[in-house]
Amino acid sequence: MRTSSGCLEGECARHSSAPFRGVSGACGIVRRRRAQRRCCEAGGRAAAESRHTNETPLPAAVRYAATRGQIPPLPLRLFRRTSAKTETATDSPERHSDTNTASATATAERPPSRPQEDAGEGPRPARKRRRSRGGRRRRRSDAQAVHENGSTQESRSERQPEPSRDVDATEPAAFHAAGVRGDGLRAIAALGFEQPTPIQERSMPLLYEGRDVVGLAQTGTGKTLAFGEPLARSIDPGRNEVQGLVLVPTRELCDQVTEVIAHLGDFYGFRTIRLVGGKPINRDLEALDRGGHVIVGTPGRVIDHLRRRTLSLQRASFVVLDEADEMLDIGFAKDIDQILRQAPLDRQTALFSATMPMSISRLVWRYMRDSERVEAAPTQLQPVDTVRQLYVEVASRDKFHALEHLHDTMDLGRSLIFRRTKVGVDKLTDGLRRDGIQARAIHGDLRQSERDRVMRDFRSGKLEWLVATNVAARGLDIPDIAHVINYDVPQNAEEYIHRVGRTARAGKEGSAITFVGEWELGEWEAIVERVGDDALEHLDIPTRFD
Repeated sequence: MRTSSGCLEGECARHSSAPFRGVSGACGIVRRRRAQRRCCEAGGRAAAESRHTNETPLPAAVRYAATRGQIPPLPLRLFRRTSAKTETATDSPERHSDTNTASATATAERPPSRPQEDAGEGPRPARKRRRSRGGRRRRRSDAQAVHENGSTQESRSERQPEPSRDVDATEPAAFHAAGVRGDGLRAIAALGFEQPTPIQERSMPLLYEGRDVVGLAQTGTGKTLAFGEPLARSIDPGRNEVQGLVLVPTRELCDQVTEVIAHLGDFYGFRTIRLVGGKPINRDLEALDRGGHVIVGTPGRVIDHLRRRTLSLQRASFVVLDEADEMLDIGFAKDIDQILRQAPLDRQTALFSATMPMSISRLVWRYMRDSERVEAAPTQLQPVDTVRQLYVEVASRDKFHALEHLHDTMDLGRSLIFRRTKVGVDKLTDGLRRDGIQARAIHGDLRQSERDRVMRDFRSGKLEWLVATNVAARGLDIPDIAHVINYDVPQNAEEYIHRVGRTARAGKEGSAITFVGEWELGEWEAIVERVGDDALEHLDIPTRFD
């Protein structure tokens, strides 16, 4: 007996295989194995010609095998994708079995799709389709949204703050004018803030509208709250997935930002996860398994979890780059590129920086869309007005004695001293401790536990001076630093601004003293040219010590 393909049943090795045993005309009945029914040369050519007439061609390997009567088994998903487009009814009894004919007849009797607008006839009644209760609920909620808002979906750029209401006497009314509402006002009141800073006043309304924002502001001007509150409002606590990401350059800054974001999360009802290096990764895995809505971390640890596939940013609709210029200076440019490529294209991005070098401009051009630039600082590089800037011209060999002279003649209080290298930090710290000055070093070679202990002692007042490299001190937020001493002249004006910004934070007063050696005059003159010499004061102290 011959099959519909033209071969003798039982003679063909494919028909005698287990799936087709005992089934007459298996090539026409077993639809889910269409590829295997073309077992002989005639059937293979007919099948290839039938599919070749359609818009979706078969793969080249299939067409080649059809000419030889050897159609290889193809993935089932290929035929599921093409069958709806390529199957047509035919009158040939050899081509289809009774089952296929019934299916084709049902397809032929299906009414054609109604055009969008029929000028000659009235509208046809819509076909009723079965849908689940959830579908009816969604349709009903969409209809209500159309009735109330005029559209079923509100775009990001059209998102508006909550309706205005009477402000409680305990809530900061000035933040209400900046667009903060409800839980945000209560959270800010709990933090003790009464007036928004310039960067908060100018950036918050734009972030509430869904705009990408580039914020230029000096350290200690409230940038964390400027992006933290709009980020908190965008989170949906009902979705247990990562919806926000904040990248920071250092572990210390990560701790400070996490504290603020977690405080906002207590009022909005979302969870915050901190991802930094220097600690066992098992803790991160446990936190990620529990789930969280906002990730605050350093680029190195975040990219580590992305590579391990323990973190997904596919739903991260709000991304913040805090202290972006510092992250690029440290060398996180490639990590930031990889992280931003993992986030959705339609995300909202906020970038905050104290300076705007060319590397930041390239980052903005590549990853931000129609960004709005907000400058809450002077266009010229200058520290905040409450910083008194002093400089001392002293020979390099006399710098240590000049520092001791300042300690003995001035009430420096808690001070932060900068050196360029880790070797210089350790050498200066050892000399100060031999002279009885309570000083400790902090740099990248210290273990995280040692760094935490040093910072804890410095904040508690056990230490007078903290000696640090420029990289290690980035992100430090210690509100009561009275003086910053540049033992070595910074390499450029941007680095000078970052160092000086460690004092006079949150409107408090402070001073910055720079030691200028004979080999550092060129670098200092370049800094003065960019910063301006109007606010600089020369400090007269002995320059020769015996």
